[in-house]
Amino acid sequence: MTRRLLLVSSLLLLCLKAGPPETVDLGDVLQQGADWLKDNLDDRVASQLPELDRQKLEQYLTQFQAEMGGNYVVDLAQAKATAHSVLPLLETSSSLRPYAVWLKTRLDYFDVADELRLTMPPTQPSAPGSPPVQRPNPTPQAQRMAWTRQLRTRPASLGTPSMAEQLRPIFTAEHVPGELVWLAEVESSFNPQARSPAGAVGLYQLMPLTARSEGLQVSPNDERLDPAKNARAAAALLHSLHERFSDWRLTLAAYNAGQGRVHELLGEGYKRSYDQIASRLPAETQLYVPKVEATIKGRTGFSLAELKSPP
Repeated sequence: MTRRLLLVSSLLLLCLKAGPPETVDLGDVLQQGADWLKDNLDDRVASQLPELDRQKLEQYLTQFQAEMGGNYVVDLAQAKATAHSVLPLLETSSSLRPYAVWLKTRLDYFDVADELRLTMPPTQPSAPGSPPVQRPNPTPQAQRMAWTRQLRTRPASLGTPSMAEQLRPIFTAEHVPGELVWLAEVESSFNPQARSPAGAVGLYQLMPLTARSEGLQVSPNDERLDPAKNARAAAALLHSLHERFSDWRLTLAAYNAGQGRVHELLGEGYKRSYDQIASRLPAETQLYVPKVEATIKGRTGFSLAELKSPP
């Protein structure tokens, strides 16, 4: 195990020599990352790493988290090569494989970010003494089109349609459109073992606090690993968020970025739609919402606007 972790962390360190994105100050990023990891890094990840390896992992996760939490979608393209290199190493260890599932499910984020990067106009340098020119984000429509192209010919994984049908009644029982059961493809590739470095677990990637608020036990036995219980908690949360925002794009943004973040952005200038706030959301959320939309359209034939909540 230690040898494999040394290989992983050494590779991560090599990939980090280029440094973080030009828009992020390294000192600030490292400090913010240390604080974030202290609060969020799953103990199961940290306990498997010697101190030196954990420091290297923190550097990678700090950069990765800064990019995912930043506003600029195209910056995620910089992590593409690293993610593809790390994945097979994570898959060699049974204890790290749940994190490999999580990462593998998100590899197409980097692909779409790279595609969108090629369509963006070059950033004009700012005049001497002037503040930096703010870079534009790809428009929500451009991102929706990119995801439609990305997923157009992707077949559902073996066994996922039958699992989706088994879980569908759980969603309708929570007064949520059954089509949203396919959110699990975006979150975990329908693998209940998926685990994020921040501690989200299961088909619908529930964080511990969210799981507890929906009545699930996370220790000593983690009920988030139970597909039915995970689905019920996710559906209940989606129902609650839709009651608040009355729009599925905004609901999905809140599911990913947090309802406080979405509510705050809607309050700035009396905005009402997802497209009006999309560029201010984290890069991960900007990619997540149209990916869910394209996935549901591809699997069910329905757009988000066509979804009807069961009575």
